[in-house]
Amino acid sequence: MDIYFDSYKIAALEKQDDAVEIIRSAEASIARLTGSPVTLIAFEKSEGTER
Repeated sequence: MDIYFDSYKIAALEKQDDAVEIIRSAEASIARLTGSPVTLIAFEKSEGTER
């Protein structure tokens, strides 16, 4: 999978408590399934870019 970082930026979720909790829950679920801790990173498409 190709990820073009010039087309995406880290999503600003500091005021999105529900979204952050969903990500934390998903991290915990994946960690239970794999037996290893994981960190999920939320990206959002940068304005004015297309790929």
